[in-house]
Amino acid sequence: MIRWLAVLSLWIVAALSLVLVFGVSVWWLFLTVPLVAVAAIGAYDLLQRDHSILRNYPVLGHFRFFLESIRPEIQQYFIERNTDGAPFDRNTRSTIYERAKDIKDVDPFGTQRDVNEIGSEFVRHSIAARPARAGVPRVRIGGPSCTQPYDMAIYNVSAMSFGALSANAILALNGGAARGGFAHDTGEGGLSPYHLQPGGDLIWEIGTGYFGCRTADGHFDPDTFAQKVQAPSIKCVSIKLSQGAKPGLGGVMPGAKVTAEIAEMRGVPVGQTVVSPPSHNRFHTPEGLCEFIGQLRDLSGGKPVGFKLCVGSRSELLGICKAIISTGIAPDFIIVDGSEGGTGAAPVEFEDNVGMPLTQGLMTVHNALVGAGLRGQIRVGASGKITNGVDIVKRIIQGADFTLAARAMMMAVGCIQAQACHTNKCPVGVTTQDPKRARALDVPDKTERVYNLQRNVVDNAKQLIASMGLNSFADLNASMLMRTVGPNESKSYVDLYEWLTPGQLLTDPPESWRADWDYSRSDSFVLASLYESEPDEYNPPITTTDGPLAV
Repeated sequence: MIRWLAVLSLWIVAALSLVLVFGVSVWWLFLTVPLVAVAAIGAYDLLQRDHSILRNYPVLGHFRFFLESIRPEIQQYFIERNTDGAPFDRNTRSTIYERAKDIKDVDPFGTQRDVNEIGSEFVRHSIAARPARAGVPRVRIGGPSCTQPYDMAIYNVSAMSFGALSANAILALNGGAARGGFAHDTGEGGLSPYHLQPGGDLIWEIGTGYFGCRTADGHFDPDTFAQKVQAPSIKCVSIKLSQGAKPGLGGVMPGAKVTAEIAEMRGVPVGQTVVSPPSHNRFHTPEGLCEFIGQLRDLSGGKPVGFKLCVGSRSELLGICKAIISTGIAPDFIIVDGSEGGTGAAPVEFEDNVGMPLTQGLMTVHNALVGAGLRGQIRVGASGKITNGVDIVKRIIQGADFTLAARAMMMAVGCIQAQACHTNKCPVGVTTQDPKRARALDVPDKTERVYNLQRNVVDNAKQLIASMGLNSFADLNASMLMRTVGPNESKSYVDLYEWLTPGQLLTDPPESWRADWDYSRSDSFVLASLYESEPDEYNPPITTTDGPLAV
């Protein structure tokens, strides 16, 4: 009753002011218009049934929603400490911005981090430190069956599709890659003119939707693939099995975002919602994966072919190793994503609870390949939250040969971590298809920043190697990375983790690996085999607990 009386009072005052407008002076409009607006809002709030807060607190309740809407910005800019923010804290973001602008990034007065905190890590330096060596470190990608090997930089642009990113963002990323001589992963959205125009080296990612090389019914089209893969800038082909942001899920692009340009690039109808399946229909077994790798390598004329995954089941990974041995077809590289997520939007359950973190997943892949006697012919990449030189050094110690980053590169082209990537309302024009927003991203300037970031991060990694007394990244080993495990104790990765010896799984698997090795199969992904179904029946709908297991 009181609320209705308050709104009624507002209407009475508004009516009196309206009388003053006509009877005294038009200047009373400056009071009348706001009063009528507030009274109308109050009446609507009392009558609507969607928001209990507004029914109980008409007009005033809107301030609650407004403050809630700007909470992330208030938190990020005024409350959080330099080392507190997530996914990237302010110190990390500032370092990326400074290196992208080619500003010398040095901090006075010592570290702001608690170096004695349990879980903190550091690398061992040497009294016999040396100057950093000249030259650009590279890794040769290409096994015995590859006739067009590629020399990969140790720091590259990870998978981000046109459609998820604006055309200007793609142009800047690939332009930076072209200038710096590093690789740019297309993401599963496929090739676009914006990937090809600057001329930077490309990793063409083939996802479960086979975008850019698909038939009308969503299957792989070998003829279209063979035609497009001949582009000189395509240096490698990567099959996406899963990604860190949402392992085990496909993607959805709403029909409203499927413009004529995106439809042509992806090979899908204009204006229709496009759903990427959670797994591939081209193969259903580890041996099928290997055969697909061989087919893509043949169709590409011998270019390196590999796959990307976020590790979930160790036994399924070992099944792939067995398939490589049984078929004799090996990927040229494996890119490991961490469950920490990336640029792709995903349900919070998947972001927080599904898949192995990058450190664990990377070491699992490395050890599996070593134990199966395959590590020498397959290169391993690490993708996820790699923003500086020590990140590169750590990932190589943990088993990588090269690294890739997505969000750091997004920050180089202007991303402010607004976390509005999925809304099409990116405030800086990076993750949007709105031309008015995308025009804010100046391609020449951001191209320079991508080039600067990659160069400065690699230079810092080279200096770290020299400070450790080493000649090259190949000299790194697990004894050189330390972790604080107690108030007065640190241990190296040699002591903390188990490291397999070459071929150990083939002869005498350690007890900790034996069950997974024995359970793994080259002719079936072991979790999927629980269905005991035909291949066309894979990916069944989620059912109740009384139905079949949903994998």
